[in-house]
Amino acid sequence: MNKTDLANEIAAKAGLSKADAKKALDATLESIAQALANEDKVQLLGFGTFAVVEKPAREGINPRTKEKIQIAARKVVKFKASDSVIG
Repeated sequence: MNKTDLANEIAAKAGLSKADAKKALDATLESIAQALANEDKVQLLGFGTFAVVEKPAREGINPRTKEKIQIAARKVVKFKASDSVIG
């Protein structure tokens, strides 16, 4: 399912126009992205949790040259689905 499909599902289930559903979806995604940019955790009960985690620096291997390289520390977004979504 892509973003357009999701907006269409929201429109159908909530009785909204497709334009209003797209606006609501865009606002939701923008709010989640802003919270993650501020390194806040976003917890949606019954769906899951988005959080920013730090990955430490590590050594990797360039698959083309087999040369060892240093991979810098970085922050990534992690999503954990709630048990009610999985089960």
